[in-house]
Amino acid sequence: MPQIGWLEILSVVIIAILVLGPKEFPIALKKIGSYIGKLKNTVSNFQREVTSVTNEVDLNEEIVSKKNKIKNDLDKNG
Repeated sequence: MPQIGWLEILSVVIIAILVLGPKEFPIALKKIGSYIGKLKNTVSNFQREVTSVTNEVDLNEEIVSKKNKIKNDLDKNG
């Protein structure tokens, strides 16, 4: 994965200021930050949902496994 250094970031900032202008640049940064925050929040919620579903599946598999073990124990003893 390519590395981005300070020189590249500075170049992008200077070009953005030249293109957008000094008055519009802070507004654009605020919007970009807002979009990144929303994206991070969405990804976090998605990860939480996946973890929740995975935990439920693991729990259900454990319940089935315990039931089968109890049934086998009862069959052996009874």
